[in-house]
Amino acid sequence: MNRSLWLAAVAAGALSPVAATAQAQHHGMTMPMPKATPKPTPTKPAADHQAMDHHQMDYRQMDQGTMSPGTMDHAAMDHSAMDHGMMSHDMGFTAPAAYRDASDAALAKAPAGAAMAGMAMGTSGGWWSQGSGTARLPAAEGPMRGAMAHVGDWMLMGHGYAWGIVTDQGGPRGDSGAFVQSMAMLMADRDLGDRWHVQLRTMNSLEPLMGARGYPNLFATGELANGRPLVDRQHPHDLFMELAAKLDYRLGNDATLFVYGGPVGEPALGPSAFMHRGSARYQPLSPITHHWFDSTHITYGVVTAGYAAPTIQLEGSAFRGREPDERRWNIETPRLDSWSVRATWTPSPFVAAQVSHGFLKTPEEQHPDENEHRTTASVQYARGGVTTTIAYSLKDRSPGDRLPAWLAEATWELTPRHAVFGRVENVVNDELFPDHDNPLHDRRFRVTKAEAGYAYRLPISGSLGVALGGTVAAYAKPKALDAAYGMAPVSWTLFAKLGIGL
Repeated sequence: MNRSLWLAAVAAGALSPVAATAQAQHHGMTMPMPKATPKPTPTKPAADHQAMDHHQMDYRQMDQGTMSPGTMDHAAMDHSAMDHGMMSHDMGFTAPAAYRDASDAALAKAPAGAAMAGMAMGTSGGWWSQGSGTARLPAAEGPMRGAMAHVGDWMLMGHGYAWGIVTDQGGPRGDSGAFVQSMAMLMADRDLGDRWHVQLRTMNSLEPLMGARGYPNLFATGELANGRPLVDRQHPHDLFMELAAKLDYRLGNDATLFVYGGPVGEPALGPSAFMHRGSARYQPLSPITHHWFDSTHITYGVVTAGYAAPTIQLEGSAFRGREPDERRWNIETPRLDSWSVRATWTPSPFVAAQVSHGFLKTPEEQHPDENEHRTTASVQYARGGVTTTIAYSLKDRSPGDRLPAWLAEATWELTPRHAVFGRVENVVNDELFPDHDNPLHDRRFRVTKAEAGYAYRLPISGSLGVALGGTVAAYAKPKALDAAYGMAPVSWTLFAKLGIGL
C-alpha cells in the first residue's frame, strides 16, 4: 500500500482498531506486516514510513476490514524499496489508556491467526513478539521500543538503557550502595532470497565496572566473587551478553524452521529473561529467583533448532551448562555439554505459555560435582496496560536437593506517565550460609520476598526517555534466620532509568 492510498484510507475512516502490535523488542525488531489483499498482477509497493507519525501511532490499530487474514509474504516484498529512514518507536509514552483499551478489544475480536502481532522480520507469523533468545512474549504486552534504520538491504534496530540506582537492603546482613546497570544492543535483519532470513544480534553491558561483587540484593545467591560465593548480592552481567545469529527458513503458512546460536547466547530454557519482560520493566533489582529462571540467559556456547508456527513453537538447545565466571570482560570457551527442550503456546495476543526442561552440567562453580535437571513453566498475560508473569521452577541437583521457586510479577501502566509494579517470590535456598563451619550451612530455607514500586515516565526526545521511581520490599522467613537477618528486614531502592523506549 503506497503512502497516498494509506492516507486516503485513513481520511475515509476505513482503518479501525484491530489486529496486531508492532514492537521493537529487546531481542527482535518486530513490525506489523499484514498480508495485502491479492491483486491480479503481483507488485512490490514501497512503504514510506516517514509519512507515519510513529510517536502517536499504536501499531495495534491496523484494520482487518481492508486487509485479508494472514501475514504478508516477505518473499514478495521489496525491502530495499521501503523508506524506513530513522524511526523512533516510542508509542508507550503517548498512547492514551482509552486508545490502548480499544486496541485490546479489537484484538480480542479478531479471528485467530488473522494478524501477525509481532515478529522478527522473516520469521513465523502469529500472535506473539520476541523476547530474549528465542523466547516468545504476548503480542499485547507492549513494546520495548528502539531506534530503527534501513541501511541497504539491512534493517537495523538499536536499544539500550542505563539505570542509576541507590539501595539500602534491610537487616544486619543487608548492605547499601549506589551503582549503574547498563545494556546496549544492536540487531540487523535481512532476507536471503525468497525463503531464507538472517538476523544478527549483539548485546553488551558495562556492569563489569561495578566490580566482581556486584550490588546488594538481600537473599540473592549465585556465582562467585574473589573466589567466594556471592550471598545477599547480585553479580554484574558480563560485557558480552549476546553474540549470536538466527537463520529462518520459511515453510509457508506462516511457519518456519530456524537455527539460533553463537559464542554467547541463551538456550531454550525458561521464560524470557527478567530484563526483557514487560512485567519487570521498572524493577530495578534482579529477582532473588534469578538462578532458578534466568541463569542461562548468558551462556558461552549455544545452538538451538526449532519449528515455529503462529500458535506453537517447539525447540531444543545444546549449550554450555556452567554459569559465567567472575572474569566479566572476556568471552569464555564455548562448549556444548548440556541440553534443553521447550514448548511455547501463544493462543491469543494476550497469552504466552511455556514449559521447558533441561540438563545442566556442573552449572555452579561452588558446586563443581553437582549436575542439575531444571524444569520450568510459566504463563505471561498482557492486556489493557497490565503485563504479568507467573512462573515456577524446580532445580533437581544430582547429587543434592530439589529446590523449587515461584515468581509472580506485574506492571500496570496507569497512564503514559504513571506506572505501578510489583513482584512476589518464594524460593527454597540452601546457599545462604556458605561457610562450612556455620551450623546453618547447606540447610534449606524457604524465603518469600514481596516488593512494590512506582515509576514516573518522562519523554526526552524521540524514543529516548527517563523513568524515575522507587520500591519497598519486605520478607517472610523462618525464625532460624532472625539472628542473621533480623526479625523484619525492609529494603528500599530509588532509581532513574534512562533508555531508548522505556
